[in-house]
Amino acid sequence: MTDRRTAILEAAARLIARRGVRGLRMEELATEAGVSTALVYYYFKDRAGILRHTLEFINDRAERYTGGLDDLEASRADPRNSLEQSLLLEFQDLATVRENSTAWGELRASAIFEPGLREDLTKAGLSWVQEVAFLLACAHPMTPAPALTTSAERLTALLEGLSMRWLSGVLHVAHARELMLEAVEVELEHLGRLGQH
Repeated sequence: MTDRRTAILEAAARLIARRGVRGLRMEELATEAGVSTALVYYYFKDRAGILRHTLEFINDRAERYTGGLDDLEASRADPRNSLEQSLLLEFQDLATVRENSTAWGELRASAIFEPGLREDLTKAGLSWVQEVAFLLACAHPMTPAPALTTSAERLTALLEGLSMRWLSGVLHVAHARELMLEAVEVELEHLGRLGQH
């Protein structure tokens, strides 16, 4: 990815986190990125293109700070720890994590009014659910795939809700982490019972 293209995506993530999708203006984006408006259109064609690519950008950035599934051996050796760390790293009090989580929430909320965002958000959400389901499967390999997916959906949905509460100051980060760990415990116990049948 070129430096200017990356600068535009970083600027888009910042602006979406600050002002929401509806507040994103191409001229302001160009100024924030330090490029011309024509260059923004050159790289991304239109507003829908910038939104789609910004979503991909924040997902890629999240995978880098949460580790994604980079270390498969570690995931299999200690799946619970890998699962917990992957989820808890979404609660880091770092500017990038806050910006990513806020931008993700803004993009999700905008999909209500901009159906063009739904397909990309669905793909990104499905990818995340599959990663969490994989980690759950490492912990409970005998559990049926649909049950793993359902547990992963519950955990990722809870994480999104806790993240929004933390980011808005309603919930302290330590408490959000505790609640997430308790939810992991509940899901793993549930899957363990299912895997025994």
